[in-house]
Amino acid sequence: MGVPVNDRQDEIALIDAAKTDPAAFGELYKCYVDRIYNYIFFRTGSVKDAEDLTGKVFFKAMSHIKGYKHMGLPFSAWLYRIAHNLVANYHRDRARKEEISLDDVHNQALPQVGHHPEMRAVRTQEVENLLVTIRKLSPIRQELLILKFVDQLSNAEIGQIMRKSEGAVKSLYHRTLLELREIMNSEEEE
Repeated sequence: MGVPVNDRQDEIALIDAAKTDPAAFGELYKCYVDRIYNYIFFRTGSVKDAEDLTGKVFFKAMSHIKGYKHMGLPFSAWLYRIAHNLVANYHRDRARKEEISLDDVHNQALPQVGHHPEMRAVRTQEVENLLVTIRKLSPIRQELLILKFVDQLSNAEIGQIMRKSEGAVKSLYHRTLLELREIMNSEEEE
């Protein structure tokens, strides 16, 4: 997995170099491809579509890198915004919700838990149930949970990506968890 550039000045220098040097853009790609792929995978539920859309994100970024302006935000915020727009188009164009296949979740997205088949089966069922429940949330709440738990971003980083204040992200996160709990409780009662 690529590691994002730690120093903001190094990132800015790499972005500036990428405007004329494809190899520098390749370094940016290596730094962020796994994070963008994971974000898209959890928004689409499809390995094939996540791979395709990830490629489109970086093609679009490479095509527009010369016009990229440093606005005080991390480069990843720009990539997430491109990914967000492509995923929104993906869902609008298909006008349907997809279920995440257990094979995809089990083999691609999550580490194996335990050595006993029973433990893996229980874990797989729990993950499937959680993903089905999360899909019932609004797209913005799904995006928040992906950024928080899959990409493990801070509230400040999420705020930059979602164009919200850190306080608004905290509030949205709290309301999202309450809604998630309500959905799970109502499902248990059924």
